[in-house]
Amino acid sequence: MSSMEERGEMGVAAAPSSSSASLGVGPVGGAMEAGQASAGLAGIQEETVARRDVTGTEADPDAPPKKRVRLQEGEAGKLEERLYSVLCCTVCLDLPKASVYQCTNGHLMCAGCFIHLLADARLKEEQATCPNCRCEISKSLCCRNLAVEKAVSELPSDCSYCLQQFPRSSLDRHQTEECQDRVTQCKYKRIGCPWQGPFHELSAHETECSHPSKTGMELMGILDEMDQSHRRELQLYNSIFSLLSFEKIGFTEVQFRPYRTDDFITRLYYETPRFTVLNQTWVLKARVNDSERNPNLSCKRTLSFQLILKSKVNSALECSFLLLKGPYDDVKIKPVIQHHVFSNDANETEYVALPISDSVECNKLLAAKNINLRLFIFQIQK
Repeated sequence: MSSMEERGEMGVAAAPSSSSASLGVGPVGGAMEAGQASAGLAGIQEETVARRDVTGTEADPDAPPKKRVRLQEGEAGKLEERLYSVLCCTVCLDLPKASVYQCTNGHLMCAGCFIHLLADARLKEEQATCPNCRCEISKSLCCRNLAVEKAVSELPSDCSYCLQQFPRSSLDRHQTEECQDRVTQCKYKRIGCPWQGPFHELSAHETECSHPSKTGMELMGILDEMDQSHRRELQLYNSIFSLLSFEKIGFTEVQFRPYRTDDFITRLYYETPRFTVLNQTWVLKARVNDSERNPNLSCKRTLSFQLILKSKVNSALECSFLLLKGPYDDVKIKPVIQHHVFSNDANETEYVALPISDSVECNKLLAAKNINLRLFIFQIQK
């Protein structure tokens, strides 16, 4: 019995080794299997821990992936720099502040540079082209890129006063209404206080300002200057109102079209088709920078115009006239009343400046296909 029990124990003990031998694993293979099993178990435990949220509950494995981790400050700065280089204007290499135009190949231009390119091409009698790919550009060929405009409005920009960063869409409101370092003026500036300083010092200054305690005699000089400015504005409107009371008044929409002189060095000028007002035939002409040789090389640009009577008259025709913006244009023109006595010998006025605000408005007019304005003529009865 004892020998049979010993044989049975030996058989049971030898069974694992025989099975291992039959699989060809041996002692080393068993150790490797044990290591792999422990490594797999550790991986499962790590995955289980990773799937647990902050409350300790296990996350759903079928749930959608979580959002990406926000970029570090340095990486976000690099991304913004790359966006600056991608979204900047191809002409001035700066981020657009308003409208963004693109050529047919997708190159971006800010509104100011786009208008300037069209104006320069008009002055040089050339076809405007994209500075990157040289494809033709015009108001009809190019379109606005609203996606870029929205992307640029969300990029951060430094406040010029407090140097903090804000999205461009809210930067103007911050600088004009919210920034504590924005430059402000004393509320007593109308009576001569010259103080300017940061907004957070305004209340302290107004408490100590000496101008509210000035005598009436000291304030009279300041009030006189204000009255003179008010009188000039009032005189202009009173003159217009008095002209509107005349018996013979005529007005029409005029369209200035671009032409070139026949000189060896051609110059740009504008002229309207003949039109009839007050039973007379008229023509308007305009020129750039008083027919300067190369107005495209000048940063300051102006337009001047003259009114020409084409009809023959039996007696002198005394008229006042003024140009205003047309019904479909957004050009800013300040009304200025001109006066001339027309006759067969003096049928042209002198060139007078078109009362536009600055060179930017002049470039807008030059970039347009035609210039559309409204002309008023008032005949003065003797």
